Amino acid sequence: MIKQAIIPLAGLGTRMLPLTSVTPKELLPINGKPNLEYILEECLEAGIKQFIFIISKKKQNIKKYFYNDKFYKKIIKKKKDKRIENEYKKIKRYRSMIKFVYQNKPKGTGDAVLKCNKHIKNNFFLMLLPDDLIIKKNCTKEMIKLHQQKKGSVIATKKVPKKTVSRWGILSLKNKKKNYFQITDVVEKPKIKDAKSNYAIIGRYILPKTVLKEIKKLKPGQGREIHITDAIKNLIHKNENFYGSIFKGKYLDCGTLDGYINSSIEISKE
Repeated sequence: MIKQAIIPLAGLGTRMLPLTSVTPKELLPINGKPNLEYILEECLEAGIKQFIFIISKKKQNIKKYFYNDKFYKKIIKKKKDKRIENEYKKIKRYRSMIKFVYQNKPKGTGDAVLKCNKHIKNNFFLMLLPDDLIIKKNCTKEMIKLHQQKKGSVIATKKVPKKTVSRWGILSLKNKKKNYFQITDVVEKPKIKDAKSNYAIIGRYILPKTVLKEIKKLKPGQGREIHITDAIKNLIHKNENFYGSIFKGKYLDCGTLDGYINSSIEISKE
């Protein structure tokens, strides 16, 4: 079973300025709840038992959110508010499941995963990008089910308009079924004429522990960063099985101001 989830949180959130000048984007409220808690709830419902948060020294507020005991105890002592007591219990429960590791220089998702090396226990682990929310259906649960069926790695995917493929990591595929297909290649932000499909990577991955060895071999790529997609590409070319899970839920992009506003509207309808 997949029991661990890595969540990279070290990015500065510059696309969300000025909101992120004080508050990390992952703690910005969406319909009264931080973005990050939607991710945690999705994982818990799917059976995840441990989280590895990758933060930086500039984003200590994320750690403080889960370790603000003095504040809660003082408020609870004064107010005797059941809602606040329940929120504090929930935060303490999350805290007991979280390990924090640090990525103080922005060297990409591959480098972020490598920081978790000594904490990864099993042959496969989950990675979620917090900018991507998926509501209405539990994407992680669908991916774990496919992983158990196929015994391979899984990437969440959805069809995007052909004209937008240059914004995404795009998958090449074969043996397409109703809800999944086998991945034969991955290309980061291809030109429209070069894209082999319009199935895009969405920020959910079930990856093998062997990806860590592959990351160590990589040289910095686009933006002088180590990209997880390059390591995945190499594993696919070594005939490791990767599958695209065509998820049923609704995708929300929380990584831009427009996307954040739209996410709040969509979730408030639920």
